[in-house]
Amino acid sequence: MPNAIHQEITIDADPARVFKALTDPKQFGELTGRGAAALTADPGASFSLFDGHITGRNVELVPGRRLVQAWRAASWPDGVYSIVNFQLEPDAAEQTRLVFDHAGFPADAHDELAAGWGKMYWEPLQRYLS
Repeated sequence: MPNAIHQEITIDADPARVFKALTDPKQFGELTGRGAAALTADPGASFSLFDGHITGRNVELVPGRRLVQAWRAASWPDGVYSIVNFQLEPDAAEQTRLVFDHAGFPADAHDELAAGWGKMYWEPLQRYLS
């Protein structure tokens, strides 16, 4: 399996709202149903999501446009990080085309991650912002 994932989805909200939901601890907690997450929209800041199962650091943030994170699952070997890139593009009226790339994760994690982005991020994000 390749250790890269590329997904594109349309979210029924403008890019600023999508970016805020992905970077605001209260909103992220509400959309995932797990309470406030430990994250911030500050470059270089660390984060912890899903009760510590996912941790990492913000690499680049362009409000309403792009979020890049060094990202890892707790089950991965120590020191192994991947890169996730959320590119937000305005689409039809009040919609966002989210172009997502995830690379550098352990190859045996591909299928679980590919399915997990939909289940844990895209579906809840769509419900929360619709």
